[in-house]
Amino acid sequence: MSLTYRAAVLHKAGAPLSIESVTTSGPSPDDVVVRMKAASLCHTDLEVIDGSLRYPLPMILGHEASGIVEEIGSDVTGIRVGDHVVLSWNPHCGHCFHCDRGQPILCETYLEEGPKGLHFDGRSKAALGSGQPLTHLMFLGAFAEVCVLPAQQVVVVPKDMPFDRSCLIGCGVMTGVGAALNVADIRHGDTVMVFGCGAVGLAAIQGAAMAGAENIIAVDLDDAKLARAATMGATQRINASTQDPVEAAGAATKGRGVDVVLESAGHPTAFRQTTEAVRPGGEVIWLGKIDVAKDVSFRWGSLMGEKRLRRSSYGGARPRRDFPLLAQAYLDGKLKLDELITGRIALDQINSGFDLLRQGKTIRTVITF
Repeated sequence: MSLTYRAAVLHKAGAPLSIESVTTSGPSPDDVVVRMKAASLCHTDLEVIDGSLRYPLPMILGHEASGIVEEIGSDVTGIRVGDHVVLSWNPHCGHCFHCDRGQPILCETYLEEGPKGLHFDGRSKAALGSGQPLTHLMFLGAFAEVCVLPAQQVVVVPKDMPFDRSCLIGCGVMTGVGAALNVADIRHGDTVMVFGCGAVGLAAIQGAAMAGAENIIAVDLDDAKLARAATMGATQRINASTQDPVEAAGAATKGRGVDVVLESAGHPTAFRQTTEAVRPGGEVIWLGKIDVAKDVSFRWGSLMGEKRLRRSSYGGARPRRDFPLLAQAYLDGKLKLDELITGRIALDQINSGFDLLRQGKTIRTVITF
């Protein structure tokens, strides 16, 4: 059965999103139809709008979202109509070279289909009124009243989890907390430095605290974000516009450097400083990113000393395991999500929301449907 609903469509990089009526033919046997309840504005969406991430257009953006299951395909099991769900942007086949090695973020089908803006089955699930197919960001396209997607991307969470908070789990929170708990080797008593106090960095601070770090040094250029970091567990705050993070790392550790650096600022200067701030034998996890065509340079000596450098895109996520755990951590008061939300808007206000994100005035703005 065909469905018609509203979605935010990007027709051209650098142009505003337009709210349009789009259609879908409904679910295939392996699909789920989700009525969206909340979707947050992420820097990855902004990178597509501004043109530093290049995808085929026109496209429905949005990948950090939650909603209610409205319909399921004939072959779907384990998911019921009425379930409250968080969407995952990392589907994987489970049997390719990388999946067999426990690296679903590198799944061959995922990497092949993602740049095309198609869903995991290689199809577009929405079209403009003219019939022109639409592409979907990160296998989702969640800035819409409805999302049709493969069942493996739908993760059930407790129904008492508020939608405007559960949506955050699907990307930024999973990436930050997961980097600390799943990817980094943070031990009790460690000193951890977190560059960038946006949504991912604030989640990473909380993850570092959960992992047992004794000293967590937050680094940013914005005093308001640093103040928010203190409420998340940061024990020391460094404004990099007036203090040198590398010197601060040495001062906090008798000159050794910090044990682990979690980087979420996504800036060439921050990337370089991470390798200078970490101790010999320590670990750097890069979460932020810049334009894929740009270079970042490092002082060769800063890479010596058995330092371990790793890029992580999704915090080592296993969504079916991790999303319910993070939701329960919030419900138990162990994970702060309310403090990440700096605004709530309607779908029609999406361009204003991205203007604020572009200006660095928000942590997470959430569209509530």
